[in-house]
Amino acid sequence: MSDTIAFQDIRTLKALMHSGGITPSELVSMFAERISRHNDVSKAFITLTLDAAAAQAAGLTREDLAESPIAGIPYACKDLFDVKDVLTTAGSRVFHDRIAAEDAFAVACLRNAEALNLGKTNLHEFAYGATGENEVYGTCVNAYDTTRLAGGSSSGSAAAIAFGLVPAALGTDTGGSVRAPAVLNGLVGLKPTIGRVPTSGLVPYCWTLDHVGLMTRTIADCADILGLVAGHDPRDPASVNLPMENYAEALGQDISGLRIGIPVNFFFERSDPEILEALERVKAYLMAQGAKLVPITFPDMEHTRTVSLTVQLPEALSAHSAHLQERGELYGKDFRAGLALGQCLLAEHYVKAKRFIERYRQQTTALFDDVDLILTPATPEIAQKTGTVIVTRDGVDEAIGNAITRFTTFFNMTGHPALTMPCGLHPEGLPIGLQLVGRYFDEKSLFRVAHVIERHDAFSIPLPEVDS
Repeated sequence: MSDTIAFQDIRTLKALMHSGGITPSELVSMFAERISRHNDVSKAFITLTLDAAAAQAAGLTREDLAESPIAGIPYACKDLFDVKDVLTTAGSRVFHDRIAAEDAFAVACLRNAEALNLGKTNLHEFAYGATGENEVYGTCVNAYDTTRLAGGSSSGSAAAIAFGLVPAALGTDTGGSVRAPAVLNGLVGLKPTIGRVPTSGLVPYCWTLDHVGLMTRTIADCADILGLVAGHDPRDPASVNLPMENYAEALGQDISGLRIGIPVNFFFERSDPEILEALERVKAYLMAQGAKLVPITFPDMEHTRTVSLTVQLPEALSAHSAHLQERGELYGKDFRAGLALGQCLLAEHYVKAKRFIERYRQQTTALFDDVDLILTPATPEIAQKTGTVIVTRDGVDEAIGNAITRFTTFFNMTGHPALTMPCGLHPEGLPIGLQLVGRYFDEKSLFRVAHVIERHDAFSIPLPEVDS
């Protein structure tokens, strides 16, 4: 079977199934062979569930395959998601023996839709970091240049798709951990509105900021999968009970008259000039399609990183307090250092940070009185070399993890839906991406605009040459 099939989007694979050109069992076999070839380099997977996927695929009927847009399609999930009877490591030695008793909500939804889980993907330990570096399971590399980082913390989910090991994956996003690695690897990444996809069945990092996220090759695939995993679960206190939507209805709609906000502060500062030039081309194209660009000013962004960490670290400490007492020596030094910082923060600091977050939510929501969605770069830098610690731009030094997520973290605090996608290739041969942010629960507008951009050849990028 041709390796080119491994890089097809889900809708194309479904069309092949319906025409008799491929079966779910053949897909599982093909991806299993590719995993055996590429996992040593990509470090994408921690645990494989190929036998279970093959057994499930063999039992699917033609009627089963017609049940959902992902029936019979393999996928992977970040190793924070529980899969019944499978090990959940969270990328750490601490959970070397944690077998899940039931599926996470999103995994259960995809199981019910007859999707085929091929395994659990690698990550920065306990999702604490944006580089994806992992001293236990290895560091995922970028499919476009294996000397560079895939980004994190959902590094394995991005690498698995980019290396052609699955066509879609679940991840989590607390500060950009889906959106940044997705776009650094030339993929679509979505952080839905907070509460739209329940987080029940996930190993928590920060309850206030954690989101379930999706990675796919195309906007249509992302819309289809969101329609399957969105829902309400009372086990997740943040879950919102709203009617289900057909997100794919937004695809193909024109964008004439849409008001797209362009930030005049923060989001276009200290960035690679090639990224900014790519965004200028996107802006010009959107105007040509009838959209109206509206300048907007975000609230004071000076303390946003501090506010985010002041909430993250105490909540992570709370989530891990029992494990620290019982298995403290098994934590990696990176995450243990973060938990130590969490011990130094006072309740006063945490409460103030939460109040800042509420103010950010109100101020950002007010921006949507004047615009329908917001456009920013996805990241200020392309994927950096493995081992990079500091990124310097315009004379300012910045920790690499902060640089990777500088434009994404804010929207975890506000909870607005945000989507990243590629919009060009850097002269160094690496993907460049944009970010679209919408009103609460208006993922349809993100898909509507993103699909218009995706259809224009000027913003498409070649596949990585991982099989050469």
